[in-house]
Amino acid sequence: MAATPPEADVLLRVRKLNAWYGAAHILFDIDLEVRRGEVVALMGRNGAGKSTTLKAIMGMLAKRSGQVTFMGQDISHQRPDQIAKAGLGFVPEDRRIFADLTVRENLQVGQQPPRSWPDGRPAPRWSTDQLYTLFPNLRAMQSRPGGHMSGGEQQMLTVARTLMGNPYLVLLDEPSEGVAPIIVEQMAQAIIALKQQGASVLLSEQNARFADMVADRKYVVEKGEIRHVDVAVDTNPA
Repeated sequence: MAATPPEADVLLRVRKLNAWYGAAHILFDIDLEVRRGEVVALMGRNGAGKSTTLKAIMGMLAKRSGQVTFMGQDISHQRPDQIAKAGLGFVPEDRRIFADLTVRENLQVGQQPPRSWPDGRPAPRWSTDQLYTLFPNLRAMQSRPGGHMSGGEQQMLTVARTLMGNPYLVLLDEPSEGVAPIIVEQMAQAIIALKQQGASVLLSEQNARFADMVADRKYVVEKGEIRHVDVAVDTNPA
């Protein structure tokens, strides 16, 4: 088990998180923590409960229980829009870009004011120029409608749009799934760059190699439960 992080370093703390889809009990007493400037991976196969964990943290499920604390505040009963305004960003697996808006317009939609840490120091701040440097593909297609982009390009755009909200922490759902290997590599470099800027990331992932490239710690999820912590496991069956 990983050592308990200093209280001041913990951005996100989840305790005894349970979630249901209708009558189906999906998550069972999930406990996890993400520290400031840390990349944490939720590993597991399809259907393990990784994406459900992120959605439950983000307040997107009608039926859940347990406690979610973000930046020292209990957000267990807040709406997704309130959680996003507090500085918790979410990049969904299905991307959800605005297909009729251009790349530039999609980024503008996600913009929020700069943030500061509780001690007054500036939190990570992102401009369109910084994001075009992070994702060079987007710079070349600023005027292209989102619906005319490849799946990998849309994935980059979704991440960039979330960063325009200047989040303290990003929930990133399956960033490597269904995209070309070159995009996977670029996504890994982007996550590393986020960490270098002081941002934190909690990502769900099946690709063990990808997680090894970016994650400081790993939680392994099986059948809606945390089974292992800080264990590198190949979650892809042979």
